[in-house]
Amino acid sequence: MSEAGAKANAICLSLAETAKANGIDFYQYLVKLMTELPNVPFHQQPEILHNYMPWSENIQATCAK
Repeated sequence: MSEAGAKANAICLSLAETAKANGIDFYQYLVKLMTELPNVPFHQQPEILHNYMPWSENIQATCAK
């Protein structure tokens, strides 16, 4: 495994464990992120990303187990 691969794996596992700790269905969460984030102007408005954190009301309402 390369260093870049290890880093990518660590990010994915961290995301999965954080979702799990917040009672989020990880698959639903990934679908939501991959569907919506490409259309969100978070480069201009980084605060928008708060709406996509596992503990946010937005994610809790749509991805909770």
